[in-house]
Amino acid sequence: MAKPKLSILITTPFHAPELTGVGRYSGELARGLAQRGNSVEVVAPPPYYPGWHVRAPYSAKRYQTEKLEGTTVRRCPIFIRPNASGLVRLLSPVSFAITSAPVVFWRVVTGRPDVVLVVEPTLASVPVAWAAARLVGARTVLHVQDLELDAALVVGHMKLPKLAEKAAFAFERLLMRGFDRIVTISNKMADAIGRKRVPADRIALIRNWVDVDSIKPLASANPYRAELGIADDRFVCLYSGQIGRKQALHLMLEAAERLAADSRFVFVVAGEGPEKEPLQARYGGLSNVRFLGLQPEERLNAFLNLADCHILPQDAGVSDLVLPSKLGGMLASGRRILVTADDDSELAMFLEGTASIVPPGDPDAIARELKLLIDAPDEKSEQRLDLARSISSQICLDRFDELLGR
Repeated sequence: MAKPKLSILITTPFHAPELTGVGRYSGELARGLAQRGNSVEVVAPPPYYPGWHVRAPYSAKRYQTEKLEGTTVRRCPIFIRPNASGLVRLLSPVSFAITSAPVVFWRVVTGRPDVVLVVEPTLASVPVAWAAARLVGARTVLHVQDLELDAALVVGHMKLPKLAEKAAFAFERLLMRGFDRIVTISNKMADAIGRKRVPADRIALIRNWVDVDSIKPLASANPYRAELGIADDRFVCLYSGQIGRKQALHLMLEAAERLAADSRFVFVVAGEGPEKEPLQARYGGLSNVRFLGLQPEERLNAFLNLADCHILPQDAGVSDLVLPSKLGGMLASGRRILVTADDDSELAMFLEGTASIVPPGDPDAIARELKLLIDAPDEKSEQRLDLARSISSQICLDRFDELLGR
């Protein structure tokens, strides 16, 4: 057997077989690095996202080890509650950091990997992983999917007194500056990391990717229309993914309420999360709104192609802190995209010329734009496909593999 190029240990609070969000990308990263000839070991909790509950055969209460897509995954217990919010959302990553600490330390010290890679969120796992890596001389890499402290304060998940806020950001800066390399997914996030006094030569940009061989325009009739009883002449506005406060789905549903008298539109929301139940209670009675569960991976391409227009709502201020992981699939489907974002945000600049951009926090603007789109030909499909190809998994994972070997 050929000697691995690198021995890599990844610690992440979200991991495969989760189908959405950070877990999807950490899983694809681990698999992609293993396929490129590296030895990959992962320390993670059992899969629990987006519904915030653990399903059999996994357990939230015990340690487990499994072989998964060419990698070894060591599962550690986590404190979790269904559709968690508030304090539980803060306690969950801390609990994983505590239960995983001895596993990470032992595997780094005994296995002596070449690279220790920590996925943020969450920074709670950083101190032990970083200390163990330094002890054995391993390179340290932080993969920033979400500037969790910045985003939590903007969205309102967390409110701190000024002194505590300053202390939290100071601790965050200290942790980040200790890494040999920080990889993030957007230019604005890279700029924000730079403002935390991380040297520019340690920061790298690798966008979240999409498998353009699996997600692509559907050549035949979409089976979902028949299954859901949606006529071919109705304009489907689709959201698929986590349903939480950060996603600001109330904006899309308020637009649906404004368009309820226009029978041409149907709004489909698919996914799980802490905000799903209250949103269903508030908007589930609308005749033009359908709520669905998270769709299976093997049907993802057909489901994304159900959209006449993908909707990506966000709260004001978030579009520079989080570049939504679902964006690649939207682009690769070739279908229209409508996002809420400020004109100078990373999201708006990334999508320039391929999507409709309306101001954040304005459901009236969403409704107005949809009424324009339904009567207009789609002239941007090829540009969206080109943008998807520029962030293909092959290109991005090759770049990640190259960067870790430096």
